[in-house]
Amino acid sequence: MVADSPVSGQSDGGIPAGSGAGLAKDNHGFEGRTIEELWQDEEWTEYILTGGTGTVLDLIHIVDPTDTEWGPFMRPLTDGEVRTWAPSGRPTHAEWVNALETERLPYPGRACGNCTVLYRDGQPTEIAYWGVTAD
Repeated sequence: MVADSPVSGQSDGGIPAGSGAGLAKDNHGFEGRTIEELWQDEEWTEYILTGGTGTVLDLIHIVDPTDTEWGPFMRPLTDGEVRTWAPSGRPTHAEWVNALETERLPYPGRACGNCTVLYRDGQPTEIAYWGVTAD
């Protein structure tokens, strides 16, 4: 399980920057297909999900808050989900940590992550994310 709040850059396709060079160097038998075609291949998807970094970096895209289908994805919480553990709807870092520690804020399933904006003095200051690796 992963829980953290820093944000790192991604390429336009939701794939960590630099991943394309690694695929070009060693395609592990999956040559001749676009990245879109590869994500449709169950064998390739399993290879990537179990051979990645085992971190939030393995979550390949952000989905709509109401999309709870199988990952790998990062999903922002809905307003209703946030208000179950932060009634103001503007959670602080301390409220987020407390919600995780008291299990009022559950971890998602395998290869999935959740995220939400955290506030300080009523202003957005962080993006918190937590999830479960594909390992």
